[in-house]
Amino acid sequence: MKPGKKILKSKAFHVFICWLAHKYIWFVYLTGRWEVRGLENRTKLEEQQQQCIFAFWHGRLLMVAPFAPKVAKIHVLISNHNDGELIARTITHFGFSTVRGSTGKEGLTALRNILKIFKKGENLAITPDGPKGPRMRVSGTIIDIAKMSGLPVIPLTFSISKCKVLRSWDRFIAAKPFARGCFIYGEPLYVEKDANEEELKKAGIELENRLNKITEEADMAVGIEPVLPCEDVKEKR
Repeated sequence: MKPGKKILKSKAFHVFICWLAHKYIWFVYLTGRWEVRGLENRTKLEEQQQQCIFAFWHGRLLMVAPFAPKVAKIHVLISNHNDGELIARTITHFGFSTVRGSTGKEGLTALRNILKIFKKGENLAITPDGPKGPRMRVSGTIIDIAKMSGLPVIPLTFSISKCKVLRSWDRFIAAKPFARGCFIYGEPLYVEKDANEEELKKAGIELENRLNKITEEADMAVGIEPVLPCEDVKEKR
């Protein structure tokens, strides 16, 4: 292996890149002019000391951390894919912990650790379309977790006026500094513990609609063309 490639694949280089990403995210946040909408949807639950599940699209992951509540311990469900390792290293700089797994059916093995987190009074964050899509479509696992735990799901998103929309499956928003940003907390979604299969399916559709609604709202607020969900979708659940 050439020396250059060896360096790029080294653990030390990955650690440095994740540290640099953490600093860049804070730079974008601190130089931006941010409007926060729907904050009461989060603070009401905090006042009640209510745990919750935060949900946001994979493509909107970059600027979530600076807006996370500082008083609550949050664990982020991260995939076992290569990009998941980089994300995991980066978010630890913000004080988050990680749960390795995914929101697909093969990720159900992570449920045991997730339920332990809830028993300790802590919170979870999930990208319900990760780790491989389809883009902006909810998989069943987040609804299963909400049903088993009885905890509300808070949809959230961001958009920013200066950004590069990557040509990745998730249309990742690469935010740029000195821009106008919008961060939105949606209304919490509750799933009954005795919900049947049809009700679970409806809950997944409702969460998807809420996430897509606030994501479009955020894009429109900062004046960029809204990113649309993937149209080629297999039937959920």
